[in-house]
Amino acid sequence: MAWLEYLLPLIFMFPLGATAVIVLALRNLHDARVRSPFDAHPLREPGQALRDRLDRAFASLFLNGALGPIVVLAPLVYGMGRMLFASQQDWVEWSLYGLLSTLLVMVFCFLLIRDYQRIRRLKLGLACELVIGQELERLVRPDAHPYHIFHDIPADTYTIDHVAVTPHGVFVIETRARTWPVDPGGEGRNQVAVERQRLRFPGWSERRPLLKTRQAVKWLRKWLAQECGTTVPVKGVLALPGWEIDASQADDDLLVVGGDKLSEQLAVMPLGPFDDATHDRAIRALMQRAALVELQHLQEPSV
Repeated sequence: MAWLEYLLPLIFMFPLGATAVIVLALRNLHDARVRSPFDAHPLREPGQALRDRLDRAFASLFLNGALGPIVVLAPLVYGMGRMLFASQQDWVEWSLYGLLSTLLVMVFCFLLIRDYQRIRRLKLGLACELVIGQELERLVRPDAHPYHIFHDIPADTYTIDHVAVTPHGVFVIETRARTWPVDPGGEGRNQVAVERQRLRFPGWSERRPLLKTRQAVKWLRKWLAQECGTTVPVKGVLALPGWEIDASQADDDLLVVGGDKLSEQLAVMPLGPFDDATHDRAIRALMQRAALVELQHLQEPSV
């Protein structure tokens, strides 16, 4: 039966088909959209529309880059199967398979070039939106404002998630994400008990988050004392978004919170003597350190 000569080569296409299915299942792997652990609403940042378009562009780049070789190889693999099962060799048919693969290579090369150019344009647009957004934030949070927030401040061998400077002192904020366990009834158990040396989650306990927060407080207190020439009141805050905190057995040196209404707590929490001159020196020192690290990153050779 002549039709079997065209049907049997499809056996060699199954591995390519299985790989294509995996690629399609993973096409949204780069989706960076996140939802709030408080109310599950999508979190939006400056330039969020461009961020979403950039995610889709990266998904398209991944799809074309991973699926392209599979589609390009399909005619060649099928052609090799035809050579095995065909009763006679037809060089015109083999040439058509090679021509089809060549055309598919050209099509996917065009798609990859298109995705690359689109990603470059979107990145430029996002950078412009971010820089304008940062300038507009100065309307409500100028440099001379008594409240100032810093993100990703590098210590000696690690990075501090956030540093908040208020009129009452300096807060080191470390954030840890933990998933709720589920009880047999399907309800989430989201209460954590805070002790001096550990956090007791439902079913397990951890010491490292408290240890790292205290380590960050110790480093920042010492560094600010050197930079400002005087003692600066510093307190550590460990944020566990979405969790209910039982701090009845906790020490006073750290504040462990769920994160909800954190800004209101920090705005009214006094830490100790903190005059205006020291406050301004602390902000300038942190701004200089953040700027120095950014400059070092710009000077690093790209790989």
